[in-house]
Amino acid sequence: MTELGFWRNAAADPSRVAVVHADGGSWTAGELLTRSNQLAHGLRAAGLERGDTIAVVQPAHIAIIELYLAALQIGLRFTPINHHLAGPEIAYIVNDSEAKIFIGNAAFPELIQAAKKEFEHLDDSALYSVGDVDGFRPYSDLSDGQPDTAPPDRVTGAAMHYTSGTTGRPKGVKRALYEIDPDDMGALLTGFQSMFSVLPGPDGCYISGSPLYHTAPLMWTGSALHMGHKLVLMDRWDPVRMMELIDEHKVTWSHMVPTQFHRILSSIPADQRGKYDVSSLHAMVHAAAPCPPDIKREMIEWWGDAIWEYYAATEGGGTIITAAEWLAKPGSVGKAWTGSEIKILDDDHNELPTNTEGTVYMSLAQADFEYKGDSKKTNENRWNGFFTVGDWGVLDDDGYLFLKDRKADMIISGGVNIYPAEIEGVMIGAPGVDDVAVFGIPNDDWGEEIKAVVQPVEGVEPDEALRASIYEYLAERLGKFKQPKTIDFIEVMPRDPSGKLFKRKLRDPYWEGRDRAI
Repeated sequence: MTELGFWRNAAADPSRVAVVHADGGSWTAGELLTRSNQLAHGLRAAGLERGDTIAVVQPAHIAIIELYLAALQIGLRFTPINHHLAGPEIAYIVNDSEAKIFIGNAAFPELIQAAKKEFEHLDDSALYSVGDVDGFRPYSDLSDGQPDTAPPDRVTGAAMHYTSGTTGRPKGVKRALYEIDPDDMGALLTGFQSMFSVLPGPDGCYISGSPLYHTAPLMWTGSALHMGHKLVLMDRWDPVRMMELIDEHKVTWSHMVPTQFHRILSSIPADQRGKYDVSSLHAMVHAAAPCPPDIKREMIEWWGDAIWEYYAATEGGGTIITAAEWLAKPGSVGKAWTGSEIKILDDDHNELPTNTEGTVYMSLAQADFEYKGDSKKTNENRWNGFFTVGDWGVLDDDGYLFLKDRKADMIISGGVNIYPAEIEGVMIGAPGVDDVAVFGIPNDDWGEEIKAVVQPVEGVEPDEALRASIYEYLAERLGKFKQPKTIDFIEVMPRDPSGKLFKRKLRDPYWEGRDRAI
């Protein structure tokens, strides 16, 4: 039976292939173990102690994996940073996290040099780069000459991710460090994947198609290694290439977002899907954003019971639902998973009865955390052992949660609550629509009116004919009061690579100098 915990199972079976990169190259478990050990020694030699932070800006390649595994076996906090941020935004996270070491990558030379100019407490001796970048030490300085044996006094570390910052400065989600063997902690972390019936063993294969600076992709990638599964890394996600890799490597599970489902279905016509062998798929789990029902139903028709969904946040969670449950409760994100509890509260923190809309709160349980350096935000989002990320939803009589939208995104027009996610879920099915965002803009009579922004399918003209065809499509599927008052077109929607939409970038210009109701 495969040992749980990467360092443990790698030592037991060092010759197995642990990581394969989609663009070529593979690494055995033994090679990855050696690298993580050398880096652990090197980080300690550089002066880092338990509780210190390392910040990294890396593509989804082997360096971020080996650094993660090094940090987590010597009690460090590991902060991966989105390389799509601007230099000053990266510097803010480095400064706020109080990182003792920063490790960049030659894939982003101008970016990390721009960030360096605003680092407040790091001198050049603490700056490293994978690949040559002026002003940064070679990454190899951290590992050259270091032992390949396990570091002494091993103790578990933790990732400290920063929230996306779509509503202000991002905050680090800081959790306590535990006095526990890193392999034992790795084993505990795989308990989450077991809820999706993902089990350890040599036959498991995980494909990572999302950026590893995000919480869930990094956690799920780490869990794959802790289970002794092969990891297939994609740095640049492509729907057709993903299907080729699923077929080639007999992938069994992954973590995805609904945008990826949509792009796969759009890129591969129904009559061509049979050429990809998907019989190995066991748990293709999606989260992070609402999935339009028609898209989810089509994915279940193709991938069957392999489609799972859960609802959670960087801060914790959550709920879970199988494909069969979803078909019986379409639109639901499931019931509270083991150890979690869901409540719907009003603005005064009174618990609401079933089938009554309100703010969704999840129990902290073992997911206790603080926003680093922001006790006010930490306390504002909590109530009596529960926390919220501001989502609006309802529990039915069977305990299934249905999300309506983010409370901050909800449109109130003429006193009626309108949910952009519902409208977006319908509009994405309109011919010629590749992506869509719906939000409220000021209306002097009604308070707010509905605005939609559409990214057309490549090759489709953003003209009046497209706008008219969208309205014709909506007329048969949405009540008049839910249809956008106006539709604009955009070349590329402001999403990050994980699929998260930065809706404020579209909405805020309309509200400049005016106050929203929520």
